[in-house]
Amino acid sequence: MASAPAGSALHAPQLITGSQMLYLVWLPQDPDAVRKFVPDGLTPAADGACYLNQYVVTDPMQTSNGAAGEDSFGAYSLTYLGADLAGLDTEAGVPARWWSHYFNSSAAMNRYAAQRGVPTGPGRTTLEVTADRVVAITFLEDRPAIRTTARVDDSPTTRSTGQLRYITRVDTEFFSGRYPFVADLAGGFEVESLEFLDPDHELFAFRPADPLTVTFGFYSPSMTFCYPGGEGPLGTAHGG
Repeated sequence: MASAPAGSALHAPQLITGSQMLYLVWLPQDPDAVRKFVPDGLTPAADGACYLNQYVVTDPMQTSNGAAGEDSFGAYSLTYLGADLAGLDTEAGVPARWWSHYFNSSAAMNRYAAQRGVPTGPGRTTLEVTADRVVAITFLEDRPAIRTTARVDDSPTTRSTGQLRYITRVDTEFFSGRYPFVADLAGGFEVESLEFLDPDHELFAFRPADPLTVTFGFYSPSMTFCYPGGEGPLGTAHGG
């Protein structure tokens, strides 16, 4: 795999703790439009499912590189999204996913991720959490681009563990990264709306079907995960 980007001393993996995260998978209105974002060599899921993660990290010391100076991810916010893939499920049956877009408020984290094949770009994400709702908004050039509204309740959180798998590409080679996580999930989770707010932006291709069909989702007030950014070439022992 390519070496760390110039000016960065960080090495994979990196640990993030206590993030606030809103994650969902849904069926798009136009599956063919979404499939155009998946490169040759990968197969989109048969149902055309898309995924979205909007999360915030409020303190640099929630990251394993919190004391790394200019290399530190810092306190940051992130929205990423893309398409579920066929034929590359984890052992637990969780689909592998292709990153099509990745909007991070941390320039240092963007450098780290871009070197590992992630399609990084600037952006910021906010999460407004009340007793019964979570509203996540993704801003691109300070204009709202994606808004998710979900219902939660005050029941005890549920512990969830596992791995997510993301596929990236460095030059012409695909890489597979496994992202272990431990999360506390809020009860009563239900997505009320998912809005792509700019019809002129390419993100509008991901707008959901009507009625909104969410196949998976959660809000976690505290999620810890490891950020490998690609464990190895797809199909090898470390990229399986």
